[in-house]
Amino acid sequence: MEPSKSLRTATTRVVGVVSVVVVLVLLSANGAESRKQWVFDYFEYSAINCRAHSASLTDFGGVGDGITSNTKAFQAAIDHMSQFASDGGSQLFVPPGRWLTGSFNLTSHFTLYLHKDAVLLASQDENEWPVIDPLPSYGRGRDTQGGRYISLIFGTNLTDVVITGDNGTIDGQGALWWTKFHKGELKYTRPYLIEILYSYNVQISNLTLLDSPSWNVHPVYSSNVLIQGLTITAPVTSPNTDGINPDSCTNTRIEDCYIVSGDDCIAVKSGWDEYGIAFGMPTKQLVIRRLTCISPFSATIALGSEMSGGIQDVRAEDILAINTESGVRIKTAVGRGGYVKDIYVRSMTMKTMKWAFWMTGNYGSHADNNYDPNALPVIQGINYRDMVAENVTMAARLEGISGYPFTGICISNVTIGLAKKAKKVPWTCTDIAGISSGVVPQPCDLLLDQGPEKIVACNFPTDSLPIDTVEVQSCSYWGKYL
Repeated sequence: MEPSKSLRTATTRVVGVVSVVVVLVLLSANGAESRKQWVFDYFEYSAINCRAHSASLTDFGGVGDGITSNTKAFQAAIDHMSQFASDGGSQLFVPPGRWLTGSFNLTSHFTLYLHKDAVLLASQDENEWPVIDPLPSYGRGRDTQGGRYISLIFGTNLTDVVITGDNGTIDGQGALWWTKFHKGELKYTRPYLIEILYSYNVQISNLTLLDSPSWNVHPVYSSNVLIQGLTITAPVTSPNTDGINPDSCTNTRIEDCYIVSGDDCIAVKSGWDEYGIAFGMPTKQLVIRRLTCISPFSATIALGSEMSGGIQDVRAEDILAINTESGVRIKTAVGRGGYVKDIYVRSMTMKTMKWAFWMTGNYGSHADNNYDPNALPVIQGINYRDMVAENVTMAARLEGISGYPFTGICISNVTIGLAKKAKKVPWTCTDIAGISSGVVPQPCDLLLDQGPEKIVACNFPTDSLPIDTVEVQSCSYWGKYL
């Protein structure tokens, strides 16, 4: 089965998806219309690389009726198309329909594209979710000791992989998993929707993700990761449905995403306790832009709590948080080790919040009892500036570790409007050190006010990171399916 050749262009402009569908009615020998109709589809999309070969899932026996399992069809298609990795790469088109599937593995130099009316439905059959080893930087699963169910869309040791579409949908059908979690019936840790490990040049864009069993998007041990235009939703009471979790990754860009979550909208991670310390791979050079978050019980952007490999050089701007527990939260504990430093956040708007800022050095939640009580995290160089918040219960709760304070905190040009039933003391600060300038209400004494004569702007880097120079191309597809 030879996939058709794609049309290819080399422009670098960002284009919207254009789709033109032509239906050709095949005539039978006596002139009557056939019952089957070929659909010819053309579309354009933006990607880090275009592909020379294309095919549709239906070419490999896919059935989009919402009932038939397509796990074998997906894997057969990807296995077949992997042969084109050194010949211009390949793209697999998922046409309109409801495509029930278990987990499947991606390949290099490959694009998975979902039509706007395509829905991937995660299988409810646990037999379609193989169990894999825990991540080495975690030492165990997040829900249980031992292994974990593989993610719905999974890839490891890949180069140049794209998961995109015209806002096609991936529905994790997570309610079954949430119930098992609450009842303590899980044998292994719940699967994620998308997980990419040990990979380089990754794009995940223009998709709608619904009701993940647990985390939604998890790039881990990877570099040059571009995440754009995702809509991620789950009930705000669903357990651990984090939106996007960059984990031990270098050069990651997250932008133009809308997230409604039962946990942190974005959680930056790098391993857990002694396992993360031993693995020693930090998350660094991370850009977050134009994010909208709704998460009443968690953070807009969380750093940790699994941060034992270190987190450094995070740049977030143009963030909108609505009805969310906290704007920026740093979570760590004795035994974590590692560091969180050189964090820069600006141009953030917060509406109806419990806290604008939250730091805690006593988060707890250890992988096991073998953590090192002398492994103390370093938290320093935290910069927040140019923010407005309204209807906030408490401006900040900043709690370091006794004898090992969080240092180098800077907050400037921040106005926090308190709610009618706000706490009487808007700031609580222990074991921290830093400065403030132009902040309302007046911060705690541990954030030394620089006064009106010495207005200070907290740092925000002016240089560009390598991920900022990554450009997308205008790619296209022309193919047919029944």
